[in-house]
Amino acid sequence: MMSQNLVVISYIVAFILFILSLSGLSSQETARKGNYYGMIGMAIAVTATAFSASVSSYGVLIAALAVGGLIGTRAALKVEMTQMPELVAIMHSLVGLAAVLVAYATFMDNSASLSGAEKTIHELEIYLGIFIGAVTFSGSVIAFGKLSERIGGKPLTLPARHWLNLGMVVLTVFLGWLFLEQAESDGGFVVLLIMTAIALVLGVHMVMAIGGADMPVVISMLNSYSGWAAAATGFMLGNDLLIVTGALVGSSGAILSYIMCRAMNRHFISVIAGGFGSTGGKAAEIEGEVQSVSAGDTAQLLLEAKSIMIIPGYGMAVAQAQHTVYEITKLLRDKGKKVGFGIHPVAGRMPGHMNVLLAEAKVPYDIVYEMDEINDDWGDVDVSIVIGANDIVNPSALNDPNSPIAGMPVLECWKGGTTIVLKRSMATGYAGVGNPLFVLENTRMLFGDANATMQEVLKTLRG
Repeated sequence: MMSQNLVVISYIVAFILFILSLSGLSSQETARKGNYYGMIGMAIAVTATAFSASVSSYGVLIAALAVGGLIGTRAALKVEMTQMPELVAIMHSLVGLAAVLVAYATFMDNSASLSGAEKTIHELEIYLGIFIGAVTFSGSVIAFGKLSERIGGKPLTLPARHWLNLGMVVLTVFLGWLFLEQAESDGGFVVLLIMTAIALVLGVHMVMAIGGADMPVVISMLNSYSGWAAAATGFMLGNDLLIVTGALVGSSGAILSYIMCRAMNRHFISVIAGGFGSTGGKAAEIEGEVQSVSAGDTAQLLLEAKSIMIIPGYGMAVAQAQHTVYEITKLLRDKGKKVGFGIHPVAGRMPGHMNVLLAEAKVPYDIVYEMDEINDDWGDVDVSIVIGANDIVNPSALNDPNSPIAGMPVLECWKGGTTIVLKRSMATGYAGVGNPLFVLENTRMLFGDANATMQEVLKTLRG
């Protein structure tokens, strides 16, 4: 058993490692090292907690670690890269559920002899922990359903939905006052149950009202919620490391959500309130003739081009085409072509989804550009290749005020020479929005599985 001083020192070391982990994850070059820092920090934190004086039921602890470890290992080995967004969402839900269960267990534990202001603060911690945890749990479950396409991506916009959300929040505040009153005489359990039900409904309604195009922001937002739920759990358990770690996750998730909203020309509050996905008008119909292109013609266009920009989307992840795309990139660069990758802030279904895919394929970091770095330079691009993306290259975001994605900055590839779009069909993207890019004069559609068609392009390039 560790002494309390050794536990505190271990927690400080773990805390420093968590900060280094977040710092490392801020760039692709140091992301792997950041992951290692986080893993080592968590191992130290769990070990220190397990051997502290507050733990005595080692049989239960070992069983829980074994079950959790097996589930985590299986998920890591089985889950495909395309399933990472929904995996992250469901993991957030578990953090929320843990906060709710710990709060109820703490409430029903009569071993703590608290009184006065200390007792009131403890009860408030319990109430907030259950509320934040329940919203995180139900909201994350709905996000998982949307990301895995078990639930449709279109927003559920109930009449007076904002008033409904406000009403639930006001009722929660009133129930909080009632709970603190009843908890003085060891009551309040029924009030907690009612509040939990309201919080679960609130989480469902908030995420259901958010459209598919904005789900990456929702993921980072739920990440923030899960952090605050963990911090609330730390307060209830008196665990300083859990408080600090939860605050780190909560604040970093909120900052990431804000950055993504700013990049998308959205307001953070409107995301939380479910204000996206409905403009009140009818989006313009897409009219025009599609011009198809073959893999051979695509290869010829690439050989004739001097500057090429590749725009990856979720379709590339589904087809697992990133390795083939990199082989093409290497071949073209060897031929003296300038090749780059343009990344939209919400490409894919979670923040950084496309960056991870490209890193997996060993694409050099110095040819991967963010949207703001390239959107003024499309006039210098001869050929753009859009691989399985729709909403992030949709001109209607800029010129159709009734579009569900109106106002969202996009990669303006149509301002370049020729745009080649790889898609399986003419189906709309995750936001359910038609794309006029597909019928522009300088656009060519290359239909089929992205990996298969790019393999054909690679074969032709090799001659």
